[in-house]
Amino acid sequence: MTQLHLGLNLSTKRTRKREFLDEMRGVVPWSKLIALIEPHYPKGKTGRPPFPVATMLQIHFMQQWFGLSDPAMEEALYDVPLYREFAGLDGGMARLPDETTILRFRHLLETHGIAAQMLALVNEILVDKGLMLKAGSAVDATLIAAPSSTKNGSGTRDPEMQPTQKGRNWYFGMKAHVGVDAESGLVHTVIGTAANVHDINAAQALLHGEETDVYADAGYQGIEKREHARPVRWHVAMRPGKRRKLNLKDPIDAIYDQIERLKAGIRAKVEHPFRVLKRQFGYMKTRYRGLTKNTAQITTLFALGNLWMARKSLRKA
Repeated sequence: MTQLHLGLNLSTKRTRKREFLDEMRGVVPWSKLIALIEPHYPKGKTGRPPFPVATMLQIHFMQQWFGLSDPAMEEALYDVPLYREFAGLDGGMARLPDETTILRFRHLLETHGIAAQMLALVNEILVDKGLMLKAGSAVDATLIAAPSSTKNGSGTRDPEMQPTQKGRNWYFGMKAHVGVDAESGLVHTVIGTAANVHDINAAQALLHGEETDVYADAGYQGIEKREHARPVRWHVAMRPGKRRKLNLKDPIDAIYDQIERLKAGIRAKVEHPFRVLKRQFGYMKTRYRGLTKNTAQITTLFALGNLWMARKSLRKA
């Protein structure tokens, strides 16, 4: 690569994006993920040979990390040498994947439920390395906005997305419900629902079945009284209004306040994956129509988020 007259060497500059991709290249279990996909990947006996699974998977992950649509990903492969290098397309290949090829690969993953398998495989690795324990879980949900505009091919809003009220504001979209390891904050279960589904209705499905204690915010009050509730100890936060009425000069109330502080410290672990999802990966709004496609994308992002949060420990291991 040539040097600019400004004295910059574009082949050696360590940009933040390059550093990020190098870190993720080192912690993503590529060979095991590829093994999940290969049984379903077309063999290409006629016509042009398909791109390697590794190349398409690397492109798919870059889409998730940088929030790129299929057309934008195709253009980025032409415009950004770093992306071609990461995908192994910088060796003089005669062609690059177009947006249709990228879309078909994503549909392949959706059809065979590969996103959930990816999360399970990543978590198996984290458990084997002692980075995820199973004694306790924390559950929570976050709202994901969906386009409310009807300026699209169908002329309607996404029928699987619903409005809901939070505080004094109304939102339209879906919810990502997650169960996380109470010790590490790594996600073990993901469920996508419409935004109007109450958090408590998805709570039981967020447990992996081996935990003894579960931590949740005040929105899950009453969960332990529900029929078919699993035999675990629920540690649900006190309602804010009730907690504000505590008299901290009273010894009993002071103990209750201290207990709430301890529960909040553990429950805060569930906020870490949401921060990675929305800040590190920039996922603020649904990209597709329908819960299935968007849940698959969110599940993939949480699997990659687990690797990102555990990257330093994985490198040491």
